[in-house]
Amino acid sequence: MLEEEYLATHRPRDAQRNLPPLEVPFVYEIRDAKPEDLPDIREIYNHYVANSTVTFDEVPMTLRAWKSKFAHVVKVGMPFLVAESPSGAILGFAYVYPWKEKAAYRFTVEDSIYLGAASTGKGLGKVLMAELIEASRAAGIKEIIAVIADRGADASIQMHKNFGFKEIGHMGKVGYKFERWLGTVLMQKSLKK
Repeated sequence: MLEEEYLATHRPRDAQRNLPPLEVPFVYEIRDAKPEDLPDIREIYNHYVANSTVTFDEVPMTLRAWKSKFAHVVKVGMPFLVAESPSGAILGFAYVYPWKEKAAYRFTVEDSIYLGAASTGKGLGKVLMAELIEASRAAGIKEIIAVIADRGADASIQMHKNFGFKEIGHMGKVGYKFERWLGTVLMQKSLKK
């Protein structure tokens, strides 16, 4: 290549530094979870087990345990949702689970929302929460309870507040994880009209 040809097509190094960052759109679809999603769901959840106090679980959940939980949610007709990328990757999940096993609690559930590490801070949690609330309403659920760690889960507490959850209680030092005592904040949203 001649020097003139090189100079005509070459961008100076400083010009390359000033390029705007490549923006990749964050695209996903919210859909009902399927059994084949459970290995990805397990991986997302177990990341939080190992690295966070947002769950009080200390031992990673097995695929067998997730299959059992999923089967129960489906059996009782409650929503279990996933956010899926166009390439088929599961980016996050949300579901509700019966609050207590006694029959009188049948219209009350506890919510859970977990996002893959690369999906946080992009608004996906809010989308999953909105979809979960609507799916819960459609399933005949009347009350949603959130049990949130009182340390390290400020974003979750704020998101629940933004969706109309009210703080109904606080239990101090009921869990011990990572060599420290943790409490829980209890929040509730009514779906009754």
